[in-house]
Amino acid sequence: MTNRRDFIKKAITAGAACSLPYALFSQESPAQTPQEKPAKDMIWANLLHLSYNMWNDNIAEEYRDPDLVCTTCEETRMWVNGYRPFLTFDEGVWNTLLKDMVAVGINMVIIDLGDAVAYESHPEIAVKNAWPPEKLKKELAKMKKMGLEPIPKLNFSTAHDIWLGEYSRMVSTKKYYEVCSNLINETIDIFDVPRFFHLGMDEELAQHQTKWNYAVMRQNELWWADLYFFISQVERRNVRSWMWSDYGWTHPDLFYKKMPKTVLQSNWWYRGTSFNLDQLDEPDKTSVKLYYDLEKHGYDQVPTGSNHYIDENMEATVAHLPKIIDPSRLLGFMQSPWRPTLPTCLEEHKDAINQLGRAIKKYNSIYQ
Repeated sequence: MTNRRDFIKKAITAGAACSLPYALFSQESPAQTPQEKPAKDMIWANLLHLSYNMWNDNIAEEYRDPDLVCTTCEETRMWVNGYRPFLTFDEGVWNTLLKDMVAVGINMVIIDLGDAVAYESHPEIAVKNAWPPEKLKKELAKMKKMGLEPIPKLNFSTAHDIWLGEYSRMVSTKKYYEVCSNLINETIDIFDVPRFFHLGMDEELAQHQTKWNYAVMRQNELWWADLYFFISQVERRNVRSWMWSDYGWTHPDLFYKKMPKTVLQSNWWYRGTSFNLDQLDEPDKTSVKLYYDLEKHGYDQVPTGSNHYIDENMEATVAHLPKIIDPSRLLGFMQSPWRPTLPTCLEEHKDAINQLGRAIKKYNSIYQ
């Protein structure tokens, strides 16, 4: 059986990594993470999007004018579910949400960047009206002054990488590794070496690309080799890798054998409020069980809830999971509304923030 060392050798052969320390991926007595978690505060994070180009590459049938005003958030969300060559983002909404987050005690913002930044290393992937790096730097400085810790997110899952433009059709090639390395390193520089870097890596299954014009999926050794490459690019800069955990739903044995303990895990489940496995049916049972199994195997976690389906999910997530996950491994929680940062979705964003705010108050009253 091919082990992690063989994966790394193959990645190096492909041009994926110039210096990829094997010790980084050891599962025996995990090495100290690149930057220790803070002892003073839980992470209370909210996910917001600069770029919303992540769902599919089809623009022909649903192309709309960027000035189109949708009457409902759901209409707006469906409108932007395909690729858009312009920025689907409203700065006024963004500023309102930042203030609202501070007001309820949120202290971290995960920013999905994608093609919304005109990267100096690869300006060719930027959409119309993308932010110059200097504008983003100023915004990050403003957020820090407000008490919000900004964390970058670039999703390298082939199910969510249309933001890479033509490079999303070059997956696992020498050019792909070069571009991804450049983008990761430039982003780390823009964020002035953040504590974490969210790599995405969720839903890389064929079933999630049925509507795409061009579908590609890594699996087996190649998926792991590419993941190790992304991790190496992040952690060699003294930044901790962060990712979605749903690979563990479908490949639990491989996940626990090969996933580095240095990688911060965010499992997610949005459809309910019960975390009692005896009360759940599939596929919900498998999704929730992963919280228990990640704890059993000693992974640090930031569990993720959402108001995507029901309003009560986030508060239930915060109420139940501290009973399951050891405090030393529970770094915090993330809310993920999965809506574009646009006026028609403002109320859904506000609801998501207020739900997490109520959860923070309840957590503090119980556990502090």
